[in-house]
Amino acid sequence: MVPRLLLRAWPRGPAVGPGAPSRPLSAGSGPGQYLQHSIVPTMHYQDSLPRLPIPKLEDTIRRYLSAQKPLLDDGQFRKTEQFCKSFENGIGKELHEQLVAQDKQNKHTSYISGQGFDRHLFALRHLAAAKGIILPELYLDPAYGQINHNVLSTSTLSSPAVNLGGFAPVVSDGFGVGYAVHGNWIGCNVSSYPGRNAREFLQCVEKALEDIFDALEGKSIKS
Repeated sequence: MVPRLLLRAWPRGPAVGPGAPSRPLSAGSGPGQYLQHSIVPTMHYQDSLPRLPIPKLEDTIRRYLSAQKPLLDDGQFRKTEQFCKSFENGIGKELHEQLVAQDKQNKHTSYISGQGFDRHLFALRHLAAAKGIILPELYLDPAYGQINHNVLSTSTLSSPAVNLGGFAPVVSDGFGVGYAVHGNWIGCNVSSYPGRNAREFLQCVEKALEDIFDALEGKSIKS
């Protein structure tokens, strides 16, 4: 199922407050409607961006546990902590060293750091599979499966040459949202597997965006 939503542009006006120059989505007057715009092509500085290093394994584990803590009860969290400690001090350490060695041989790639942990752990899991290593207990932990079960997956590709695209769900009970923001309209396609009501989800998206429009226009939000 792939329902489509095309939303009106809300009343436009000049941007208020500091920031880059902006352009209205369509003609009109009203507070707050604008998109950032630049005369510099999007990928102009891509080659000059600094290359981010692979984070330390202990930092990734710490971020992973920090993300898991609000989702698990005390008993589940202690079990997940044990899996992480065993992984960090055992096979994870060896896999990380191999990953760093591969990274040094591929200078055209880069890792995202910040508060992320999923790409690092995924890369170590993929490396273990490629080496024929038995999957470490960390990846068999139900908590790992739960935090990587992404019910909502989104993506966008806004271009004058593209009216609207699609993006598939990545789990059987999830939604895939392909969205676009253009000069005078925004919209999205929502896809799902059988058993999920994508049309109902789309109605919720529409209601949320209409509430945002009303707030920007100074109107009361309808319940």
